[in-house]
Amino acid sequence: MGSMLSKQKQRRKEIKTEKKTLCALYESCGGTYPGSDYRPADRKNWMAGLGPEKLHVNKIVWPGTHDSATNKIGIPFITRPFAQCQSLSIYQQLVKGTRLLDIRVNENRLVCHGILTTYSVDVVINDVKKFLSETESEIIILEIRTEFGHEDPADFEKYLEDNLGEFLIHQDDHVFEKTIAELLPKRVICVWKPNKAPRPKAGSPFWNATHLKDNWIDTDLPSTKFDSNLKHLSEQQPVTSRKFFYRVENTVTPQPDNPIVCVKPVTRRIHGYARLFITQCFAKGCADRLQVFSTDFIDDDFVDACVGLTQARVEGKC
Repeated sequence: MGSMLSKQKQRRKEIKTEKKTLCALYESCGGTYPGSDYRPADRKNWMAGLGPEKLHVNKIVWPGTHDSATNKIGIPFITRPFAQCQSLSIYQQLVKGTRLLDIRVNENRLVCHGILTTYSVDVVINDVKKFLSETESEIIILEIRTEFGHEDPADFEKYLEDNLGEFLIHQDDHVFEKTIAELLPKRVICVWKPNKAPRPKAGSPFWNATHLKDNWIDTDLPSTKFDSNLKHLSEQQPVTSRKFFYRVENTVTPQPDNPIVCVKPVTRRIHGYARLFITQCFAKGCADRLQVFSTDFIDDDFVDACVGLTQARVEGKC
């Protein structure tokens, strides 16, 4: 018992120190970078606002959400706080400006996060289609994966093609160099990551795991995650040289050895430092590598931070 209490005390000390480290870095460096003062007039149509004919896929900083379809996961006030990473529906996230969705499914086509489940993936697809019907020039990266520990849902590629076929942008490395206008009327880059089924091949309506990569680490320490994100991003090629999307997640994860295991208070430790991260990308010389930037509980400022940098790239300011 004594050793457990000692360990808990040490963990709280580590977290407090790391929170202070990020706070001090923000106070000294701030969150100003090319495009940081830009605010889209209409977040629902921010790609249209930047000009589809001059907005290249590989120049976009894609605002993404982590565990996107967890707004109603589990049982309210009982299991939900341990798995909920977003409070908005998929449709609401897209309207707010999110352009990459991270969806986990099980063998029954239910959205899940670990062992907890929520609504059918039909809800996600319907929300996506509703958003697409209300906009004309917005492109979405829809990542769907079979959750770890689960079997692939049967005939899932057919299900996706039956529901999204008219919108799907087929797997082709040339897509990265194209403008949004050149991709239209196709609207969805669907990355399908099964656990056991064969991965989608070139020319398929679906993209595979090699086209969306990250270097996720399992930690609740904000400065540790922040530094890891910078390190791994700096090791990537510039966006104009890559034929895949690289994701950075501005999140931290509850740990079982810590008394705080609910998602929201833990991820809040890093949530407010998205602009600081972009500022540090410029300071470290790796801003030209930032491409997909994801978060828990997405908000307007996170979207604006990504869109602002995108606008700066489009205008040749960085």
